This record gives sequence, C-alpha cells and structure tokens, in this order.
Amino acid sequence: MSLPSTMKVVEIREPGGPEVLVAAERPLPQPGEGEVLIKVAAAGVNRPDCLQRQGSYPPPKGASDIPGLEIAGEIAALGAGVSGLKVGDRVCALVTGGGYAEYCAAPAPQCLPVPKGYSMEQAACLPETFFTVWVNVFQRSGLKSGESFLVHGGTSGIGTTAIQLAKAFGCTVFATAGSPEKVKACKDLGADHAINYKNEDFVYVVNENTGGKGVDVILDMVGGDYIPRDIKALAEDGRLSFIAFLGGPKAEVNFAAVMMKRLTITGSTLRARPVAVKAQLAAELKEKVWPLLDAGKVAPVMAASFPLAEAAKAHALMESSGHIGKIVLTLD
Repeated sequence: MSLPSTMKVVEIREPGGPEVLVAAERPLPQPGEGEVLIKVAAAGVNRPDCLQRQGSYPPPKGASDIPGLEIAGEIAALGAGVSGLKVGDRVCALVTGGGYAEYCAAPAPQCLPVPKGYSMEQAACLPETFFTVWVNVFQRSGLKSGESFLVHGGTSGIGTTAIQLAKAFGCTVFATAGSPEKVKACKDLGADHAINYKNEDFVYVVNENTGGKGVDVILDMVGGDYIPRDIKALAEDGRLSFIAFLGGPKAEVNFAAVMMKRLTITGSTLRARPVAVKAQLAAELKEKVWPLLDAGKVAPVMAASFPLAEAAKAHALMESSGHIGKIVLTLD
C-alpha cells in the first residue's frame, strides 16, 4: 500500500484537563528493526492516558509523546528483521505510546491477531487490559483453578477482564463496584459475589462467603484505605497485587498480619518494561487466552466509542467513572 508522509494525531498541548487534547499533524513514523507500522482503525483509552495528559505519567525514554497504549488495525509496513507477519494482517498491539494517531509503530512480538469475528473496535479493547491482568493476576499472583479472587473496580476495563478470566480458569470471583447497575454488570460477567462498596464492607462479605478464610488473590487499583482492608480480606498465603492507586499510594499497615498469614504483596507497571518481557506475555496470551476469545467464552466489554477528534470527550467519560468496560477511539 502507498503510505502518506504525514498523519492526523491527537496530542497533549500542555498538562491539564481533557480540553488540552488537540488535533495535530505529524510525520509518519517509520518502523524500526523488529517493528511493524500499523494503520490504526481503533485505539483503546486507558487511565494511564489521562495521567499522562495531566502531566503525572510521562512516556518512557524513546517512546512517542502521543498518548495511546493499545491499537488495532492492519499492518501497513514491516521493519527490518520481522518474520511471521505480513502487510495486510489484522492485528491488535500493546504500544508504549502513539496510539491516538492514524499510524503507529509497534514491536512485532507485541502484536496479536484480531480474534475471530471481532471488529477493530473490539480488538482495540484487548491489549492493555489483557496484558495487565495476565501479568498481575496469573503470573505474579499465581491465581489457579479452585482459588478465590477479588478485584476492585469490577466494571473498569481491567475489572471486566479480570472477572471473566478468573471465572474461565475455574475460580470463585468477588468484585467491588459503586452502583446497583455496576453490581449487576459484575454478576452478568460471572462474578459469584458483587459488592456495592458504597453500602457494603468487602472484608465482611468476603469473610461471610469464605467461612472466614478470606480470598487467595486480590487485584487492587484503588489503594489508600483499601490497603489494610485488603490484608484483612486475604487468606493465609494470600497474594495482593497493585496496579494503580486511585485512592492514593499511602496507608498505615499492620505488617504483623502480613507475617502471620504469610502474605505476598506485589505490583507492577507494564509500559516501561522491555520488549522481551512483553513478548513473553503476548506468547502466553496467544496460547492460553486467545482461544477463549476465538470461542466467545471471554469477550471485552465496550462502553463507548468516539471518533479520534473527540478524544477529549472520551477522557471526560473515563474520568467520570460513569462507564462500564472499555472506551475506544475510532479512525476512518
């Protein structure tokens, strides 16, 4: 395919609210060694994009300053040394930035095929959340069949993914959410116990439904005053994984309980990790999770889509927390 020399993008004019996202034109990126150039059809919107826009989550060294961490589209060009992919392949990819654009370069090992029957919008909902849940819940926390699992923010992109994957792998699932509608959505996705955190105490509900034992794994994106409560809600040998701190990163914790229950506390960010690490994650997802997507046993939940030029509206919706599932930007 013949490629243009420039492309439309959405860039961050200065740190601030959603209104600082503005349309611009940039030179077409060139795929480096081991990379592919993707003609973007849809890009996922994630909380880290909002943090970057506010000035509190700068891109890693060498990454594009254009926001956007996940894309879906067709491969438009191959960099040197790429094998196993070809121009025209439909893929979705995890990227370190640059997703809010007509074209985006991506490391070839971080590309995954668009699942059977999926639109590009649906495929753009996959990479960021599925990579994040896989590494934190299944790799780092070692959740396995027969165990119990609690995810906070059950109707976020991460939450809707975590509920479905934990259920698909044979676990008892607890989720917290902030309204009756969101509680119902968690249950519809497979949560055994959905807890309205505005009028229920998740520690009490977990203990009531586990015979006082607690849950084996917790995925927490809230932090703050949830941290000591997470520790109370964990079973012996339980694992607690942090991926964000919407309620703040600090808490007063009695570590005697950590020691007595032999707990493991972990956390991670994905964006700055090397391609080799993400390649291993992509390979595991392709083997263990993509068949579930192809078979329709697990599917992303899409809340809304906006044209690329309306990225500010997408960010406003994200920050309102009024949505259930993923928000996507679409390109012509």
